[in-house]
Amino acid sequence: MRCIALASGSKGNCFYIEGASSALLVDAGLSKREILTRLSTAGGSSEKISAILVTHEHIDHIASVEALARHLSIPVYATGGTLLDLLDSRPVRRNPIRAVRVDYGEHFTIGDFCVEAFEVSHDAREPCGFSIQEGDLTLACCTDTGTVTPRMMEYFSRCDALVLESNHCPEMLKNGPYPEMLKRRIRSRRGHLSNPDAAKCINSLCTSMHTIMLAHLSEMNNTPDKALSSAREGAGLFSCDLDITVATNPGNDMGWPHGIRL
Repeated sequence: MRCIALASGSKGNCFYIEGASSALLVDAGLSKREILTRLSTAGGSSEKISAILVTHEHIDHIASVEALARHLSIPVYATGGTLLDLLDSRPVRRNPIRAVRVDYGEHFTIGDFCVEAFEVSHDAREPCGFSIQEGDLTLACCTDTGTVTPRMMEYFSRCDALVLESNHCPEMLKNGPYPEMLKRRIRSRRGHLSNPDAAKCINSLCTSMHTIMLAHLSEMNNTPDKALSSAREGAGLFSCDLDITVATNPGNDMGWPHGIRL
């Protein structure tokens, strides 16, 4: 199994997860054309994609969900709250997408993947992360959450690899140009995970997990170097044994595309 970050950050999020015979997209926060272009450049296959998993309804995660689902003739999986926001406000079309509701803790099968949605803490209607298993390998995707709960840690501890938000450096956020109301929202338990909070999570996982991708970095309040340094500090003595990757976008100095292989 492999996971490629096609887009990660406030301007758009999309992850391509490929198994032996099929693939999934987690979110589709760019235009259909841009996602398909990046997918081809990154060596992925649109023909293998069996479904789109949606974490929540914010535009940087759903921008082309419907367009891609129609183009690829694949279903969309999301929680009931996310589907309400995603579909109810849209005009009725002659060819509606096939939407499948999922509940927290419910296992469902897509091709060779066994998937489970888990609750996260974010200011959306019913946000989630996803645990995705193929054979004896498991990957968890957690891109937007203000805190890591004990229940989330239960999911993470069973995984071989993790896509984990490391959104902001607290000092950069504090001294940055955002209005105070937005800063409070980002720092809140329903906001976004900071570098130190991500590092604390990694510290608890580094003896059992071998691969982590840091995701959803703020372009204004973080840098890849700061996120990576904080994560390695969290891993401590195990940092040499842990493969830590930072998901960035095309044009970033750290290169692109970024992927992990289980």
